[in-house]
Amino acid sequence: MLKTRFTEMFGVATPITCGGMTRVGKAELIGAVANAGALGFLTALTPGSPEKLMAEIKKTREITDKPFGINLTILPTITPVPYDEYRQVIIESGIKVVETAGNNPAPHLPAFKAAGVKVIHKCVAARHALKAESIGVDCVSIDGFECAGHPGEDDIGGMVLFPITAERLKIPVIASGGIADARGLVAALALGCDGVNMGTRFMATKEAPIHQKVKEALVANDERATDLIFRTLHNTARVARNKVSQEVVAIERRGNATFDDVRDLVAGTRGAKVYDAGDTDFGIWSAGQTQGLIHDIPSCEELVARIASEAEKIIRGRLNAVLA
Repeated sequence: MLKTRFTEMFGVATPITCGGMTRVGKAELIGAVANAGALGFLTALTPGSPEKLMAEIKKTREITDKPFGINLTILPTITPVPYDEYRQVIIESGIKVVETAGNNPAPHLPAFKAAGVKVIHKCVAARHALKAESIGVDCVSIDGFECAGHPGEDDIGGMVLFPITAERLKIPVIASGGIADARGLVAALALGCDGVNMGTRFMATKEAPIHQKVKEALVANDERATDLIFRTLHNTARVARNKVSQEVVAIERRGNATFDDVRDLVAGTRGAKVYDAGDTDFGIWSAGQTQGLIHDIPSCEELVARIASEAEKIIRGRLNAVLA
């Protein structure tokens, strides 16, 4: 059994998290992740309202009696989001761990702390992780450049970013981005982290609430099958390479592109249809470079058990042999 500050702090069997994924972090996946002994996060905004989040929490509890958390991504939006109401639902539902992302979570920390809720904040730079520690979060998840979604603008890979962050912080650090198997977990532990976060890898599981064709695309794709979009807008996002992402990249390369130039191409409704209908070229959808490490579509239980078992074999076998 792998024991770290992360497993002790959050009461899980394995130092693995399934971080918040928009349109993917739903009850059926997160309940399965919890039952497998890892820590998964429902995405608060995916259901569509605080009331629907409450229902999703109830649904998850019908699947598992093990710990799970809520991802609360705090971003500026055209239509104001009732973040205080979402926070209240989280507290009233008895959830004891929250993953925050996006803007500074400081306004929400007093209420979470008073309710005994532990907070993991997602960061993309060591300096942001230090700031998060200084305002009182319990743990940070640090995203390397390889990750799906938003890796920030510094372009620092995990092999450098993970140890730099771990050596500067006193609180536990979760390595995120570029990890999909036992080798990544062992490497992260060797680099000073207390656990790992996987997103793309959990998308390719039986319980992930996305179309089978998307899962099969993750297996078929290699590590080169991603594009970085919004680079010229200073809001870089790593997405699965397809016709739409290539068109967005081409528009940006012309120079002086604005968001309005790509707005229709990157609309969330198009990305939702990818997950629902399985048309992987219809819109933008997130995927990391770990596609090159994904070769099957197991259950969450099979995946987590495999990673934990193989990690122990690496530590006891190969690394012990090297030491001898």
